[in-house]
Amino acid sequence: MACSHCGSRAGDERVEELSTEESLDLIRQLAEVGIQEVSLIGGEAFLRSDWLDLAEAITQAGMVCTMTTGGYGISATTAERMKKAGIRAVSVSIDGLESTHNGLRGREKSFQYCLETMAHLQNAGVLVGCNTQLNRLSAVELPELYYILRDAGMKAWQIQMTVPMGRAADNTDMLFQPAELLEFYPILARIVKRAYADGVLVSSGNNIGYYGPYERLFRGGGDPKEWTFWQGCLAGLAVLGIEANGAIKGCPSLPTSAYTGGNIRDKSLYEIVSQAPELTMNLHETTEHLWGFCKSCDYAPVCKGGCSWTAHVFFDRRGNNPYCHHRALTQASRGKRERVRKVKAASGLPFDNGEFELIVEDYAAPWPENDPLRFTADKVRWPADWQDA
Repeated sequence: MACSHCGSRAGDERVEELSTEESLDLIRQLAEVGIQEVSLIGGEAFLRSDWLDLAEAITQAGMVCTMTTGGYGISATTAERMKKAGIRAVSVSIDGLESTHNGLRGREKSFQYCLETMAHLQNAGVLVGCNTQLNRLSAVELPELYYILRDAGMKAWQIQMTVPMGRAADNTDMLFQPAELLEFYPILARIVKRAYADGVLVSSGNNIGYYGPYERLFRGGGDPKEWTFWQGCLAGLAVLGIEANGAIKGCPSLPTSAYTGGNIRDKSLYEIVSQAPELTMNLHETTEHLWGFCKSCDYAPVCKGGCSWTAHVFFDRRGNNPYCHHRALTQASRGKRERVRKVKAASGLPFDNGEFELIVEDYAAPWPENDPLRFTADKVRWPADWQDA
């Protein structure tokens, strides 16, 4: 596939991808530095001829092996081989109802294949979840989509806001405007409550929420305790990202050019994760990197500017996150709202970003014309039999 929202601009084989031997050595190093889980993501990991050998090596090294897939073409036989290789759980990417999903993915029948893949994996005894991008296209279909995924056997659901990295930086009409979060989050909260009541574990992405009325709901995994709230970017602390060519980042979502700490071909993994500033930036982080609204926010010492990935791909620097519920609520209380507008295009390389300007305007100001995808709550399609939890 060549998805229109893909941050890595996947579609063609990357230049200088790691060989099987290099990948196996990297797996050994991952175990040595204490990694507990390795998730095979893409593009599409199964396009590598050695992917099941790598999955088996991850399992044999004592780490949990999971996978995220577009789900196009995984047969019942392949699902059985995945189970045998030790792949414990698989998340299938589904980003809207059939027409929307197929359009985003650029593949007819890709939605149908996703549901078939889910069935094959369940029959093979692999735990199945889904992941969904949240944007103007998927938001209006989200209640209907949830019912379909739940009934297809989804046990866990990872949700994440689409942001302008990679091809999403070329297709910005689909992105939420920050002010639209005020109408979207109550919708999302209704769906998340229903999911918890149905026994589906919801995992909210790092760019969702932030100190609004649904913070503990979104981050609580069904058990919203006192300390369930965003507590800062974990890139390099609890997660790292490995690109196909061996580049190591603190988070797989982060842009390549600004956050690569080194390449596994040049240095050991231990050296990179323990010494590279790009991997240790959150180890003793203060608030010095913050700017704009985030600089003066009361939550700044704990939040530290929210998701570094989200802020950077909007403004080409981290430290000022426009996708914040508390921020939108605060601006509304002041009679203001925020919009973003692209002023610099992305380069066209994998994991790239452009640059946007932030517009602060009166809350009641007329919305810009020629914006057919503008999100409003009344556009959301609720199933006739929808029941709030």
